[in-house]
Amino acid sequence: MTDALSLIPASVLRNLADKLYEKRKNAALEIEGIVKQLAVAREHEKISALINLLTTEFAYSPQANHRKGGLIGFAAATVGLSAEAAQHLKQIVPPVLNSFADQDSRVRYYACEALYNIAKVVRGDFIIFFNKIFDALCKLSADSDPNVQSAAHLLDRLIKDIVTDSDQFSIEEFIPLLRERMNVLNPYVRQFLVGWITVLDSVPEIDMLGFLPDFLDGLFNMLSDSSHEIRQQADSALSEFLQEIKNSPNVDYGRMAEILVQRAGSPDEFTRLTSITWINEFVRLGGEQLVPYYADILGAILPCISDKEEKIRVVARETNEELRAIRADPADGFNIHAILSIARRDLTSEWETTRIEALHWIATLLAQHRTEVISYLNHTYDSLLSALSDSSDEVVLLVLDVHACIAKDAEYFCRLVELVVYNFKIDRALLERRGAMIVRRLCVLLDAERVYREFSLILEGESDLDFSSVMVQALNLILLASSELAGLRILLKHSLVTSLGMDLFVSLYSSWCHSPMATISLCLLAQAYNHASSVIQSLGEEDIDGKFLVQLDKLVRLLETPIFAYLRLQLLEPGKHTWLLKTLYGLLLLLPQQSAAFKILRTRLKTVPSYAVSIEQLKHSSSGNPYSQILQIMEDNKTQDAANVCNAINFPARLQQFEQMQRRHRVHSKSHLMSLNTTSSAVSQEIQILEESHHSSPLPEISRLSSNMPEQSKP
Repeated sequence: MTDALSLIPASVLRNLADKLYEKRKNAALEIEGIVKQLAVAREHEKISALINLLTTEFAYSPQANHRKGGLIGFAAATVGLSAEAAQHLKQIVPPVLNSFADQDSRVRYYACEALYNIAKVVRGDFIIFFNKIFDALCKLSADSDPNVQSAAHLLDRLIKDIVTDSDQFSIEEFIPLLRERMNVLNPYVRQFLVGWITVLDSVPEIDMLGFLPDFLDGLFNMLSDSSHEIRQQADSALSEFLQEIKNSPNVDYGRMAEILVQRAGSPDEFTRLTSITWINEFVRLGGEQLVPYYADILGAILPCISDKEEKIRVVARETNEELRAIRADPADGFNIHAILSIARRDLTSEWETTRIEALHWIATLLAQHRTEVISYLNHTYDSLLSALSDSSDEVVLLVLDVHACIAKDAEYFCRLVELVVYNFKIDRALLERRGAMIVRRLCVLLDAERVYREFSLILEGESDLDFSSVMVQALNLILLASSELAGLRILLKHSLVTSLGMDLFVSLYSSWCHSPMATISLCLLAQAYNHASSVIQSLGEEDIDGKFLVQLDKLVRLLETPIFAYLRLQLLEPGKHTWLLKTLYGLLLLLPQQSAAFKILRTRLKTVPSYAVSIEQLKHSSSGNPYSQILQIMEDNKTQDAANVCNAINFPARLQQFEQMQRRHRVHSKSHLMSLNTTSSAVSQEIQILEESHHSSPLPEISRLSSNMPEQSKP
């Protein structure tokens, strides 16, 4: 210390701590001269002692002016050392860096000025302190004093120039420092960081692209900054990196894909658009590297397909189509189960377009990897069935397409129809709202006859009689009115003359018995008019209720459609089709006379040619062979097969089957009504008991008082 004090005159030391800047500056010039002389004389020990004096007596002094003097003294000493300064930097730089945290803003300002002058002198030798200087500048960029900020910016530009010219800069050591600060929210710090990323990326010798995954998330985070300038700077940096990715043969797509997937779900619109744009490029460029990340990428794309911003929707749809067009192999890491899980998750999305694309993915996977998809089916099947209740018709139709693809296997066909029936059973609204569409679509995709046979088989053994009746009525109406089932109707029209038609008629009849009107409709369709008449005559009082009349009304109106044109034309020959006439009159007599259906059917029957019906024929139809019409049809066809078919359909047994089923329905209705009455009477008794308990106690007292009244007091 004594040697150092002897090196610097007392007046210089006094002026170095003066409150006036000019005096401190003049003192610094004196120190610069002293250090120059010592450097020329190679008196480095004395120089070290002088620097130590500046550190202990000035830089770390509790007096602000002393600290200011110390800082300007360090800069002067460095200038005096010139080319010899490098060996003393470890003494000079730390106290300057320490002053960046000083409570006095003027001290911080002079620290920036001092370090700037030091850096100008030593240039590349300064790199060994880069990380510490970067950390200090990062903090100063957000300083509360604008003068300090300005000084820090000047120093920052100089440090950038030094780094870009240096061959000693270590990007590997710098990246952890950068990564730690990328999620800072301060706008000044963000500008500082983006500035450094841009500068370093511009240096050909520095491979910033290789370290992009380390700070990519931070850049995307800045896209949602409230400052337009920061958003613009971050976007510019990202655009530059994306261009480099397109031109680079070696890119770590995997790590960055994980970041992009997360950012695609950002609440910020600009962030979502940028991330989806990057994902789009990655899908094109990534190749095999991205195969293990397809599920994550799909999970990001599907919600964006329904984004409120059109630009995002367009890019997301394009990316989705490109991804789906890639034929990846499980051997390459393509995770079918993960893709299915994403698609299953998005089946419940609030957005229709996303649900539709999720179904397209399931269909695509079924087409390309059927075996693997079927093996994961237990995890997906329930979600697909639930989707039948979707509010969108397009979604429901696609769900049915997927189900039909699965149901190519006999095992899954039966399971599908069973579960469809179950869904209708637990959700009657679904049957009413979508039943016709679902059944018609299944018939188109899976063969109408096969579908109807399976429905009939299931409903025949259904324990819920009320549901069975409703379901059969729905299936019957679809059968009679849908264009998709025209082939099935043609087959049923030949039930009395072909074995295929007969077999189908018998198969449907077993469950159609749940509904009298469905049974009559089936007989009319099969031209089994004699049996239809027998069914009508077997109906009891309990069978003809409001629901029956509603169904009858629908049938009468259907009789006027082109589907039953053949039946109406048969009325031109009433003598030949007397059982048909009798059936129609039977229906007419069941209808209320004031109903529209009664008027429609009566008007139709009035058109029947009266000249063709004789009393003898009517008597024959009512008292003769009840199956004479079948014999007539056989006569017209004149084939042995027709005769065999007629004999194969045991109509008396069918009538007995119908009557038994109707008896079951009557018993069920009565038991249900009795349970309702029992419940109602129990509730009434409870109410009566409660009322008696409230009013019974005062009455005996009143009665007793009345009986004990004197005779004269009685009125």
